Amino acid sequence: MKPNETLLNTLLFEEDTKVALTAEEIGDDHISTSVDTPMRADAFDMNDDEKIAQIEYYFRQIMDTLGLDLRDDSLKGTPNRVAKMYVKEIFSGLNPENKPKVTLFDNRYQYNEMLVEKDISFYSNCEHHFVPIFGKAHVAYIANGKVIGLSKLNRIVQYFSKRPQVQERLTMQIAKELQRVLGTEDVAVVMDAKHLCVASRGVQDDTSTTITSFYGGKFQQEATKAEFLKYIG
Repeated sequence: MKPNETLLNTLLFEEDTKVALTAEEIGDDHISTSVDTPMRADAFDMNDDEKIAQIEYYFRQIMDTLGLDLRDDSLKGTPNRVAKMYVKEIFSGLNPENKPKVTLFDNRYQYNEMLVEKDISFYSNCEHHFVPIFGKAHVAYIANGKVIGLSKLNRIVQYFSKRPQVQERLTMQIAKELQRVLGTEDVAVVMDAKHLCVASRGVQDDTSTTITSFYGGKFQQEATKAEFLKYIG
């Protein structure tokens, strides 16, 4: 039985008052209900090949429902291509086995200023409509005795991007992971992205972008924050 979306209400608290929002309202208002990506306990009971086979079957049903002729040479391989893309590529960040292995190195140069990696390209997908979010991430940290290989900063951004997301959660997940692996609170993340759920549907605004940020430790000091923003500006 299909659930009635008007009954799928999420209770949110706003100034101690319960506000009931429908599933449609949550999607259009870009609300996130959790800092962690919502996952079921049995999320990895199936292996990748089993997931691909099942997604292929259901995507074929979607295409058939839309009236597409799956006998056409251009379309008949699409369900399998989409299934493999979902599991192996654009949603591969759901699987913790794909989390980048991080090695830290001694800070032999005694470099104690902030390190900034800016303009990291990322591609994600809106969890409300499953359409792309893409843009640039800027990250910085101040070493606490150890440093990280530069490419690992990119890989951490990409790992958390490759899952259904909202930008606020994505920003927090990247920042918290950097704090964890680096052993320091002194981490900053700014993300600037275009959302196709805004550009290609709904309000259909193709010019706006969304900026989210996280400032931890010393980056909460105005002078340090201003220095970081100057570098990425």
